[in-house]
Amino acid sequence: MVDKVEKIWLDGSFVNWDDAKVHVLTHTLHYGLGVFEGIRCYKLGSGKSAIFRLREHVERLFDSAHICTMKLEQSPEQVAQACLETVRVNRLEECYLRPLAFLGDGAMGLGATENRTHLTVVAWKWGAYLGDEGLKKGIRAKVSSFTRPGVNAVMAKGKVVGHYVNSILAKREAMAAGYQEAIMLDGQGYVCEASGENIFMVKKGRIYTPALGAAILGGITRDSVMTLCQELGLPVVERPITRDELYIADEIFMCGTAAELTPVREIDDRTIGAGSRGAITVKVLKRYFEAGRGEGKAYPEWLSVV
Repeated sequence: MVDKVEKIWLDGSFVNWDDAKVHVLTHTLHYGLGVFEGIRCYKLGSGKSAIFRLREHVERLFDSAHICTMKLEQSPEQVAQACLETVRVNRLEECYLRPLAFLGDGAMGLGATENRTHLTVVAWKWGAYLGDEGLKKGIRAKVSSFTRPGVNAVMAKGKVVGHYVNSILAKREAMAAGYQEAIMLDGQGYVCEASGENIFMVKKGRIYTPALGAAILGGITRDSVMTLCQELGLPVVERPITRDELYIADEIFMCGTAAELTPVREIDDRTIGAGSRGAITVKVLKRYFEAGRGEGKAYPEWLSVV
């Protein structure tokens, strides 16, 4: 259940939470052409709050819209400012932000090129997506029966509303079977990502992750993790990963804005490593939260102070 806040930013101004409504003929509601972002705001050690990698998230929002031939009325600077103002006006110290661009009502049918593109920014308090217990002890996952669409079937580098039907089906299948997350394979049987997170595998001190050219979202948390691993002297190799490699990995963790860094202790009823979060995962996870809160080695370009 999302905790209600006071204000939502919609098309350039703030409206009350309960007044942020759309028509039932909203095009995106029917056909799924829309783009969005998930962004975290953390409280810094100084007591101030900062949005983590805001610039990169806004850039990806505009890239996603461009891929989908959606013209946004706002500039990137206006969207970034809307995110900062949304945190301020709702007096939030830590929160999750959801910018969403969607096609409004007007024409129906698949084209609808004249429908207005609306933009909203919503913020709410949201803990660890896969649970605090998952962060500490790791989660159970299963390889999904649903295949991740190929790179020319959907535009995987866009964070597109309709893409997530594939993820929802996989997630619900996993949950119904008693697992917390689904792992998606591509059409050739190689590991892509989880339903909403990128995936990393540790084997003999090396970290592996599917290459950006695969049918995966170019995760901003993924990029952050790779930067931090380099800082920590941990080599990361981008290459195809097979399902059975996951079974015999020393450690596995998933990452994304919502999930942050979540260890995986079991896949398809097979224990991963020692069955708990491993030493490398702990090291990377600790460094990730330090970076998000402006501690340790500073990455000031990653933090937009509210």
